[in-house]
Amino acid sequence: MMKDFRGAFLAASLLVLGTAMFGAGRLAADAPTGLDQSQPGSQGLSRIRSTDDFQADDGFRIDPKTHPGKALFATHCAMCHEGGVPKAPSPAFLGMMSPDAIIGALTDGVMKIQGSALKAEERSELAEYLTRRKLSSYKPASPPPMCTGAKLAFDMQDEPQPVGWGLDNRRFVPSALAGLEKTQVPKLKLKWAFAFPDALRARSQPTVAWGALFVGSQDGTVYAFDLDTGCVKWKQRVSAEVRTAIVPDAATKRLYFGDLLGRAHAVDAMTGKELWSTKMDDHADATITGTPALAGGSLFVPVSSLEVGQAADPKYPCCSFRGSVAALDLATGEVRWRAYTVQDEPAPQGKNAEGTMLLGPSGAPVWNSPTYDAARKRIYFGSGENYSSPADDNSDAVFAVDAETGKRIWHTQLTKGDAWNVGCMLGSDSCPKEKGPDHDVAASTLLIPLADGKQMLVAGQKSGEAWGLDPDTGKILWTRRLGHGGTQGGVHFGMAAEGARVFVPINDMADTGDARVYDASIRGSGLHAIDAATGKVVWNARAPDLCGGAKFCDPGVSAAITAMPGVVFAGHLDGRFRAYDSDSGKIIWEVDTTKPVKTITGVEGKGGAMSGPGAAVAHGHVIVNSGYGMYSHMAGNLLMVFAP
Repeated sequence: MMKDFRGAFLAASLLVLGTAMFGAGRLAADAPTGLDQSQPGSQGLSRIRSTDDFQADDGFRIDPKTHPGKALFATHCAMCHEGGVPKAPSPAFLGMMSPDAIIGALTDGVMKIQGSALKAEERSELAEYLTRRKLSSYKPASPPPMCTGAKLAFDMQDEPQPVGWGLDNRRFVPSALAGLEKTQVPKLKLKWAFAFPDALRARSQPTVAWGALFVGSQDGTVYAFDLDTGCVKWKQRVSAEVRTAIVPDAATKRLYFGDLLGRAHAVDAMTGKELWSTKMDDHADATITGTPALAGGSLFVPVSSLEVGQAADPKYPCCSFRGSVAALDLATGEVRWRAYTVQDEPAPQGKNAEGTMLLGPSGAPVWNSPTYDAARKRIYFGSGENYSSPADDNSDAVFAVDAETGKRIWHTQLTKGDAWNVGCMLGSDSCPKEKGPDHDVAASTLLIPLADGKQMLVAGQKSGEAWGLDPDTGKILWTRRLGHGGTQGGVHFGMAAEGARVFVPINDMADTGDARVYDASIRGSGLHAIDAATGKVVWNARAPDLCGGAKFCDPGVSAAITAMPGVVFAGHLDGRFRAYDSDSGKIIWEVDTTKPVKTITGVEGKGGAMSGPGAAVAHGHVIVNSGYGMYSHMAGNLLMVFAP
């Protein structure tokens, strides 16, 4: 349904209702809301009744049970979008789109024929119903200032450096690129900020190259900001939400990224013109959450999905998606090869109590950016849980794949028997018999050089554990528990490393809405440093809890972290952005990103929970996004640029 994004900006962006590494989707539109603390065994913890409960109510939510869009969807859309057409995006997917994209598609886009049967008011009602948000919440955004004169030019001497997601997943910025000393970090001040229009989250990793700051946004717009002033060299709305990093290619002057609808894109870095776009999977719920990796003459694209949320409905034939990584030709975007996690197509496994046929094994999505090993000519990546029974040996695993052919070399499962979907959070019969524990290998694996000349592959897991594996064989050499883990626990988006020291962020929420009881004595929320050779803990820096019981506030570190010599930058779910001394774990600087600030457009913006992307450090600047209005976290829409 979402292809053409033209049309007037008629609405604010949605309250998101599904996906990401935590596997939250939306149930049927009229599912009840509210927290249920009466479930047996909950011991005072809450259980969600609908994944609508994950979202903060900003006063513009609509009631899906009574909204007129409900009947319109049932009459005009449900036949295709509730499984009748396999490639048609599901309601959960449509709910993640911005309302103007939905209206535009129905008005003069790919769904124009279907939309012609609707009045303009009805198209607006459909957009409200799908996004759960009143169109009256929309306020026209002030356009960012466009660059003029010399600021329009790019600095061609400032070539992209091989750091960060998509290039080097160790997320370490050397001194020459950082342009920042450890002693200057406590002097960091906000230089400029930008509020993404009509956004409740900011999930794209900022990237600096050619004197510009490239970043994607919730409505699918990619921006090229001048790093020094914040003026815009170009902006281009080329896709649905961009939640990956923008990966620059020094050789071709191109940018690569993935979008919500499972498309990989290549655009001209100097103009924003789209060069090619490739749909990465035919499954209706396929998406791209991990950053494509540019290496070895190919673009390695990880594929995950929203189907884990669809599965919460007992009438849904769970599940047919399986995760993969595909290698694309850089010039054309054509798929060279694809490596599935679950190698055989899901097969019928019998019917559930509703009489719905179940399929399996399924799932094992790839949430993370693949790691390239130039010496061995292979890539490494981790998988998530199976979505349905039976749980096989491909879930919660680390894979090594030949970079030239896609042939599997080895895979090592870290947690056995993990089949889980959102039905498990709701306590419904759609939960697989294994009932989790949902311990994805969600963060990118790190290939770490050791003092003896060997290497260690380090993986972080939502179980709260870090693992050391032999990159040649996949043999587990050590494991280290740093937290209790869980549905929203353990290691989420990304670790970092300085030499052989690995920094591991942990987010152990006390209450994840699934009525599970975790061992508070091993709650590890915060930042930890371990030795890559042995897994030995160097230091622990548990995050101070400053939430004071506030809703959707948590002290843990879910966002990816970034290291530079002597410093580790970490964004916390309570909105604090901190710099830690990499030798001791001591906090040497922090800022509360939830406080309103004046932005380059003259409007006030504020951050929220920090999750997903981490900081970019370049040329004396520290750049970070703040805002993650989903999964019981605080909304925000801020891009912040700091300098001493």
